[in-house]
Amino acid sequence: MKVKTQHNRRSFLKVSAAAGGGLVLGFSWLAGCTPAESEIAEEVARQMPDNWFDINGFLKIGDNGLVTIMSPNPEIGQNVKTAMPMIVAEELDVAWEDVIVEQAGLDTNKFTRQLAGGSQSIRHGWQSLRMAGATARHLLLVAAADKWQVPVEELTTDKGLITHAATGQSIGYGEIASAAVGMEVPEEIALKDPADFKIIGKRTKNVDGPKIVKGEPLFGLDVEREGMLTAMIIHPPAFGMKLKGYDASTVSSMPGIRKVFTINFDKEGVEKQWSDTNAFPELVAIVGETTWQVMKAKKALQVEWEQDSFPENSIELQQALEALMETAPKEAARKDGDPVGAFAGAAKVIEATYTAPFLAHNTMEPMNFFAHVTADHAELEGPIQTPEFLRPTVAAMVGLPEEKVSIMMTRMGGGFGRRLYGHFGTEAALISKEMEAPVKLVYTREDDMTQGTYRPDYQVLYRAALNEENQLIGFHVRGAGTDGSPVFANRFPAGAVDNYLAENLEKTSNISTGAWRAPRSNFIAGAEQAFLDEVAEAAGKDPIEFRLELFDRAAKQPVGKDNDYEAERYAGVLKLVKEKAGWGTERAGVYRGVAAYYCHNSYVAQVVDVVMEKDRPKVDKVWCAVDCGIVVNPEGAINQIEGGIIDGIGHAMYSAITFENGQPQQSNFDKYRLIRHNEAPREIEVFFVENGIDPTGLGEPSLPPVIGALANALAKATGQRLYHQPFEVNAQEVLG
Repeated sequence: MKVKTQHNRRSFLKVSAAAGGGLVLGFSWLAGCTPAESEIAEEVARQMPDNWFDINGFLKIGDNGLVTIMSPNPEIGQNVKTAMPMIVAEELDVAWEDVIVEQAGLDTNKFTRQLAGGSQSIRHGWQSLRMAGATARHLLLVAAADKWQVPVEELTTDKGLITHAATGQSIGYGEIASAAVGMEVPEEIALKDPADFKIIGKRTKNVDGPKIVKGEPLFGLDVEREGMLTAMIIHPPAFGMKLKGYDASTVSSMPGIRKVFTINFDKEGVEKQWSDTNAFPELVAIVGETTWQVMKAKKALQVEWEQDSFPENSIELQQALEALMETAPKEAARKDGDPVGAFAGAAKVIEATYTAPFLAHNTMEPMNFFAHVTADHAELEGPIQTPEFLRPTVAAMVGLPEEKVSIMMTRMGGGFGRRLYGHFGTEAALISKEMEAPVKLVYTREDDMTQGTYRPDYQVLYRAALNEENQLIGFHVRGAGTDGSPVFANRFPAGAVDNYLAENLEKTSNISTGAWRAPRSNFIAGAEQAFLDEVAEAAGKDPIEFRLELFDRAAKQPVGKDNDYEAERYAGVLKLVKEKAGWGTERAGVYRGVAAYYCHNSYVAQVVDVVMEKDRPKVDKVWCAVDCGIVVNPEGAINQIEGGIIDGIGHAMYSAITFENGQPQQSNFDKYRLIRHNEAPREIEVFFVENGIDPTGLGEPSLPPVIGALANALAKATGQRLYHQPFEVNAQEVLG
């Protein structure tokens, strides 16, 4: 396979003329990924290169053959810091043991889409990463051919060694790297056949693993600078309120406190971006020498608030959604056939309404950011999913050109969408500018949970029409949510039903909402898959066979042209999980639920086994089949899938943010219930569909369907269907 390189000449494929002396900012991987003691000794014995040669924006090669590969995207726990360099190393044809991984800073001249969101990092980076590695290998080959005066086509590579079989000559990458620097970048480049992959597809350890285990500096909270101050913020106690005033004299004389002042995001002439979501534009900042001193001052500061807009309540918001659902929207999101006629002539109509509450993100690493703003430069460093969007906002707010704002990404201790919205980085920059000093802003858990960008609350109504032969002849879905409907009009079962209607409704609110792991899918998959089980039951069919029947229809006689999914791949994961789980072989005391869902370009099917322990249901095992195309690093992929499953079970069972007079009723983990270790599944087994399709998303797709599979298993275990999340709170009589 050959790909054009021309469009990237200006950026990451541009050959640097600077040979030698390259600076390696950190060596995060070398010893940690060498398992045997003897190998560790060997690696330690190997000296760092005297010279590094920049081959392109993604990699540099040392004179002893060590290769530094830049990982361009933010690492949020999705393992891209390991997986993206693996792709470069594969095409470069270097031994993974000779690779050092560095986190790249924000550099849009070299890299594209430096963003962590939507499970898209590998999908969007796949081709460019391969191209970077393959081009570097080509330059090395041309340099060797020139040195030996032999045709480049006669050369081969393996683990960083170039060989000319006819003459018996060989040379390491490090020995020829200086000559490769000056070679011309080709117009197009050949990529490996996936059948020849040596690194991609092998379980590879997380490059940050040793630092995580040892607690070494790695996360944003670990950032330290000489003379750095600590800052915290105070925001209004409720949505719909704003700052009226405060008395700084009450804390200004406390030990270590440097200054108390307000920061404001409503700066004239600054156009807000989508990522600048912040319900509270005016905040009180407290700056001091230590975290403890600032926390004490924060508690002591007397602040007055006043009403700014209507204070909303969760119960009233759900009632408003319910009222909204009574009215059909003026225009359908999608309509196939004659849904009204199908329901009028149906032998059976099945109907159910599902609801879900607001959810908070609750990153385990507290929200934080470092900033040092001077008259001519702003240096920022911290855990951010969207550095490309943070930079223009900071530049506009502190009054500097964008090129004067640098952002270094640290590893994130969780994000789930929370760190898409970079207001905390902007706050740090504004505070640093005011203080004329380096500052690290830190949120407490309460700060974060009570001013979140929450997963919206939702309602969805499903109706299904069956004919006398128990065939699905009509399907209707109507959804409403705060600041957006949860319904995806063109997803399954659209395309599999002759008469189909999808409707979207939306209610506005002054409560800030935004992306939460697998946006919208995190609710709609659970509701849809639970409802399909009810329809299958009404039709007297096995739930898997019922779904396969629909996928077969969508594949052979699709309705409409805008269906988002491929029915064959959907059916493929369902058949795989059916086989692996031994579906149809009943075991006493084990209650099974199934679900299959497509989102973020990947297909996932799951079977959840629930058992009863002391009259309470417990998830015993989850079987999970995934079609995400080529799996770059099975180690990281399985971790992502397992994490999504546990996260999905936990939030469906226990979590909710509720509001009373605009005030969040949960401010910490004593009231916002997360899944506990003993509530996680005893076992999760993951299976991948093997194919040669380019990789797609994995950070999110495993979470949505497990909620449906769990609901279906609980229905069998308890005899009652659960329509409202969190399941435990709404089913005390069943689970308590």
